[in-house]
Formats: sequence, structure tokens, C-alpha cells
Amino acid sequence: MRVGIVGSGTMAREHLNAWRQTEAEIVGLYSLDKKTSKLLIGDSELQSFDSYEQLLDKVDIVDICLPSDLHKSFTIQAANAGKEVICEKPIALNVDDAKEMISACNKAGVRLFIAQVVRFFPQYRKAYQQVQSGVIGDLGVIRLKRMGYMPSGFKNWYADENRSSGIIMDIMIHDIDYALWLGGKVKRVFAKTVKNKNPQVLADYALVTLKFESGAMAILDGGWAYPSGNFKTSLDIAGSEGVIEWKMDDSKSIKTILQDNNKETAAVAVPQSILAESPYTTQIKHYYNAIVNNTKFDVSPQDAMAAVEVALAAKESLKTAKPVYLGGN
Repeated sequence: MRVGIVGSGTMAREHLNAWRQTEAEIVGLYSLDKKTSKLLIGDSELQSFDSYEQLLDKVDIVDICLPSDLHKSFTIQAANAGKEVICEKPIALNVDDAKEMISACNKAGVRLFIAQVVRFFPQYRKAYQQVQSGVIGDLGVIRLKRMGYMPSGFKNWYADENRSSGIIMDIMIHDIDYALWLGGKVKRVFAKTVKNKNPQVLADYALVTLKFESGAMAILDGGWAYPSGNFKTSLDIAGSEGVIEWKMDDSKSIKTILQDNNKETAAVAVPQSILAESPYTTQIKHYYNAIVNNTKFDVSPQDAMAAVEVALAAKESLKTAKPVYLGGN
């Protein structure tokens, strides 16, 4: 199948490298930023398209790696052209737009996949599998941390709330999606944020707590508060019979600590900095195989939309300084 990439930033580069590990034919790319587009294409034979319409005419699959506010329009145009779509997270900046995207793809008979890549990181996937298999008993408390520095992008779109919708919708959407994958439907959301008082320093930190219908809870830490070049993630999942732990900076594998014998066992051995396969490659391979073989996606559009709903509830909580209840609870 023929693939065209839309965008030429960091995610477009990751996706391009991942597509090269599949049997798909990468035709070329279309970007709003011609400078970074030329750099990404380099000396390769990839075609640089002058318009989105030209790219759509030459491909079977469109991979959208654009600022979040553009996801809706580019996805719907691709669907109307009969193209399969993979789109970077979040699916959209509000639920109504997400519904329109899903409806357009369904109407056109094409499939929509949202790149919630954390589900494809081996440590996170192994932890999920252990929770699902009941290794740590009944799920109690999930704690997820994702701390980095303020990203820069095309026309500094991350710093524009109208384009990125801020830290909760951008960086924390990863852990919101993962928490929902683990815990199911959310009943209550509460959030708190702290921003640097200096308007020239775009540092931001947020804490989001989720109460699931099952009674379990999640505590999510997210931030664009580290110095440039620093990034850390971690997970801590507690159940009635044990705990699963992993930290990016001090452990190569998750640890499962069971209460019956207090013995630590490495559930999966993964190199800390150089994985055998990039999670982005794992994700693209999963998507491509699902398209070719007509199998189920690990991330449904409805999953992605549910994460947006929770992120919006967290943003509402920031405004009111009160919990937000979902589903009429």
C-alpha cells in the first residue's frame, strides 16, 4: 500500500522511520513548513507535494502528523477521498470534532487510527497485561508521571492554547489514555496546575486525579517544567496483591512486587535507552498489519475520544477548582 505523510516535524520523522520498517511504499510528504520538509526528505527519493490534494491522489494511506487543531480538517478531507487514516494524538480538541472525524471515516468506509503510542511501549504494555491477568489482584491506585520541557514546533503552536489546548490535552493525553485502558470508565475528574509567573518562561505543571466507576483511582503528573533536553516518565500501579513499578531513569524493566513473598521479579527486560524496536515502529507495524489484514486496532477512535473527554473535564476542573463528574454521576 502507498503511504503519504502530512507534516515534517518530530513526529513526522518518527513515523517516517517507522514506515520504513514495513512493506508499505512511502510515496512522499506534504508539509506546511517547506524548510523542515526539505530537511526531512534529504537525499531520499520521496516526493514533496505542493498540495494536500496532490498527495491524496497518489496514496492509499494518509499519516497525519500536524498540530492538533488541524487533525479534524485533514482527516475528514482524507476520508472523503477514500483514504485510510492514521493521525497523531489527540484525535481532536473537542468531542464534537472527534465525532465528526469518526463519522466521516465510517461514512467513507475507511478506518481511523489515533497514535496513542504509549500503549506500544513495552513496559506499559507488559504492566497492562499483568493488570489484566490479575497478577496484582484488584486494581487500586494508578500513578503515572510524564515530565519534559516546553516543546517547540511550527510557529510555536504548542504555546498557543487554541492550537494545542495546553499541557493536559497534549502531553498528558498519553497517560489519560493509558489510565483509561487500565481502569475503564471514569466517574470523577479533578485537576490542579501551576504555571511559571514569568510570562517569558513557558513552564507548566499539572496534576490530574481520576476516580473510576470501579472505585480505583489514578494520579497523573504531567509537566513542561524541566530544562531543555530532559524527559522522564514512570508508572506505579498498586493492586490488592502487589505493585508494578517502572521508572525511565533508573530501571530497565518493570518490577512486580507481590505481597505473598515480597519477591521482586523482572517482568520484561528492555534496554533503558535503546530498545530493540522503537515503540513508534511497533505502533506503525500494528496499524499497517491491521489495515492489510482487516484486524482490530489496539486503539479505537472511541478510545481516543474518551481520552479527550476526560482531558476536557480536567481543564474544566482547572477553571472551577471543583471536581467534574462524568456520565451524570
